[in-house]
Order: sequence, then structure tokens, then C-alpha cells
Amino acid sequence: MTNSLLKQAEQSATEAKTQAQPDGRSASPGHGSGLERRIVCMLLDRLGRPPIAVELPNRQLVSLCDEPPEVVVRVREHRTLWGLLWHPSIAFGEGYRHDRIEVVGDLVRLCELLEPTDGVTRGEFWNGLRGTTRRRSSSLSASRQNIHEHYDLGNDFYRLWLDEHLTYTCAYFPSPDVSLEEAQTAKLDLVCRKLNLQPGQQVIEAGSGWGSLALHMAKNYGVRVKAYNISHEQVVYCREQSRVKGLSNRIEFVEDDWRNMSGLCDAFVSVGMLEHVGPENYRQLGECINGVLRPHGLGLIHTIGRDVPCQMDEWTEKFIFPGAEPPCLTQMMEILEPQRFVTLDVENLRLHYAKTLEHWLARFEEHSDEIALMFDEPFVRAWRLYLAASLATFRTGGLQLFQLVFTRCVNNDIPRIRPVPGTGHV
Repeated sequence: MTNSLLKQAEQSATEAKTQAQPDGRSASPGHGSGLERRIVCMLLDRLGRPPIAVELPNRQLVSLCDEPPEVVVRVREHRTLWGLLWHPSIAFGEGYRHDRIEVVGDLVRLCELLEPTDGVTRGEFWNGLRGTTRRRSSSLSASRQNIHEHYDLGNDFYRLWLDEHLTYTCAYFPSPDVSLEEAQTAKLDLVCRKLNLQPGQQVIEAGSGWGSLALHMAKNYGVRVKAYNISHEQVVYCREQSRVKGLSNRIEFVEDDWRNMSGLCDAFVSVGMLEHVGPENYRQLGECINGVLRPHGLGLIHTIGRDVPCQMDEWTEKFIFPGAEPPCLTQMMEILEPQRFVTLDVENLRLHYAKTLEHWLARFEEHSDEIALMFDEPFVRAWRLYLAASLATFRTGGLQLFQLVFTRCVNNDIPRIRPVPGTGHV
């Protein structure tokens, strides 16, 4: 069926090229109603005429590409087709989740073809003609609900497709052929070495996830860690892991928000939390870091980012990552500059995150039947789309992964070179 549809799509594209209308839009005669053809042609034209064919609800194909289509998008319902005109992100995401849209071909490749390559033009397209919905609040009360909806889906779910330590952030691949587990350990070690951790130091971590970094720092670098997290299920897991590993005397997992950090530390670290803070709260985050970091301390923020300010696409923000907004580097400076922190190092691990997502998506697919039993088929399709679209966005540069190291402007006791992954101190 796949080859047959793609062959039909290629024929549709060939016919469309020879029957172009004066305005540049084209479609094969007799392919669905004239109005629906015009809708699809308008959408494809606004997307830059990618090598995509759309199958209308009446099973006829429309394509504007100048080469054979690589993917066919089968739209099963008329209302979904109209939704793509007014709210592309929501309509496509919900259409795919509920099987009203079928993708014939590689889903990741489709997401790559739909990624903005001409700046504002496609970005405006995915915002929809009515504009995006306002991102959910990142206030203290709202943050708890946002985090609960994504991270408290169950440790058994995440255990199926993350690494053995449940590290849900970008890995670091010293070579492309290392395993996901090895790459995640290399990332943890890289963070520790960038912070120049020494035995006996105190570290404050904001957003501990399932505790892999805190456990790694305490075990391999001999530091004491105070880690904050507002996900109850994650905190319970972290405390149990520290007990089992005999590290409870070195790590305190605190079920609380970063706004309530207290004490003093030699190093501050946040991995995968800033995406949830919200730019409107960056100055307050800087003030909180300023209140806990000692004069000669180092800080590191590891975050998904953008090259320019841009909100998360509407479907992902609404159904997968509520309240999320990856920052650009200019926005991150709002954390540091008011407190007179200076940036020591910025590294972009974008392609490392693409590789990480390749592993996650492959493992997710291996366990999709189990995940469907845990939840349902629409859940599986939604998360498949989320992982595939994330992979495509990192590959095409729509998302970045920043590791930023900073300190106080008066600190001269700083590393002179960027460290490389290695082993801990103890």
C-alpha cells in the first residue's frame, strides 16, 4: 500500500506540474472537491511546496512538489482538513493522535519537511491564522500542575524507553556508536567537569529529574548535593535510589520549587529545568541563584533553546509539555546580567540531542504495545509524534541545546580550558 500510494502521489505531482494555474497553485482535475483541493494547494504552497502529497477524504491525491513525493499524508475527515487551514498545529497533532490523519512513509522525515526553513514564513503558518494560544503560566502553583502532567505519567512508562538511570535530558556521544547508557554517563561527567567539582563541595541542583546527576555527583565526585524538584513521584524515586546506593548522607532531595532554594553552595546546576521556568521568571531565577552561590562558585544551566525567541508549537505545549518555552541565549542573559554573573562557556549540543532522540524513539517503538496497554493507542500516537517531531526539529536546527557555564564577575579562580569527559575524583 505504501509504494502504491507514493506512486499515485508521484503521478499526481506530475499532472499538477503540467496543469498549473496562473497563481502558481495546481492540482489534478477531478481530485476531490474543488474547494478542498484549493485548501490543500494553499497549505502546500505556504509550506514551500515540499515533497509531500495529501490524500483527501475522498481518497484522491494532491501534490505541488516538483519531485516525487517522499511522504503521503492521508486526511480521513473533512473537518480535519478544514482544521489544518485554521489551526495547523492543533489539527495535525490531534488528527494524528486520533487516527484521523495517517502518515504513509517516514514520520520523522515528514516532520523534517514541515520544519521552518525560511524563518518567519513557516513559523507563522504553524501559529495558525488565529494565532497561538497563550502559553500556560509558570507560576508556582501552575508549575506543579504542568510538571505533574508530563513527568508523573509513571516511572514504569519512562523506564521502557529511557536509559537505566532514567536520564531524561540530552546525552553526550563521544563517538556515534556508543550506547545510550554510555552517552548519558558521559553527559553527567561532562557537566561535573565543567563545574570543576571537588570533594567536599556543596552543590545545589534545581530540577533533579529522577536523580541521575545528583547521584553521579555524590558518588563519583565526593560532593554533597541539595536537589530541588516539584514532581512528587520523581522525588520518591530519587530518595529510594539514594538509600539503595548508600548516598543518603550526601544527598538531600527536597520536594520544593527553585523559588524556595536556601543555603549556600560552591556550584549551582540546572539540567533540563529552564524550559519550564518561563522568561517572565528569569530575573527571579537569577536572584535566587545569586542568593545561594558562594563568591567563587560556578554555575551551569543545561537547557533546550532557540536561536530566536519563539513559543513552543501549540499542540506540544497544550498536550505534551504544558507551560514550556525554550529560551534563546539573549533571554538567558536576563538570568545572569542583572546579578552581574559572567558567562564563561557556551556549548551547543544540538546534534547530540538529535542522536539521543533517535535512541529514545527506537526504544519507544520497541515497547509501543506495552505502552498502549498502560494507556491507549491515542497516547502512543501522540508520544510517537512528539518524539519524531522533536528529533526532526533538532536535526533541522529549530531547537538547540545549550550548556552555559557562569560565575561572578570578580572570580579569578576559574578553569582555563573547556574540560572533556573523563572519570570522577573518588
